[in-house]
Amino acid sequence: MRLSKRGEYGLRAMIALADMQKQKPKSLVQTRELSARENIPSKFLEQILLSLKNAGLLHSKMGVGGGYYLAKAPREITLGQIFRTLDGPIAPIRCVSQMAYESCECPDEKTCGLRMSMFDVRNAIVNVLDKTTLADVAKRVEKARAG
Repeated sequence: MRLSKRGEYGLRAMIALADMQKQKPKSLVQTRELSARENIPSKFLEQILLSLKNAGLLHSKMGVGGGYYLAKAPREITLGQIFRTLDGPIAPIRCVSQMAYESCECPDEKTCGLRMSMFDVRNAIVNVLDKTTLADVAKRVEKARAG
């Protein structure tokens, strides 16, 4: 489990969309505007946004004046949903994955110390990502900006 550039850019873009739409709900945000704001290469961002749209996290309108907007309220979208959409399962090793389990090569999986430890790591990460919504992040950013 590693946060790729794709995952990082996608999370940043979704957090920015939540922030922008806080002022104007359902307002369309163009890729180039989001790209400039977050310093993300435009072509790469377009691919990322398309993946998020296909996962049901974004909606879009094509053509002049078109753009993207969140498919759900920021309080209904978790960082875990975004991470999994862009980077796949959240597990430091495959034998602790809930979605992409693969057996490991250790002699006894049930008593493997590494597996037990990595399962704890996985659960801690999942606990944070699946309980943190875009709305939670927006509140945190707002507090930080306020000083």
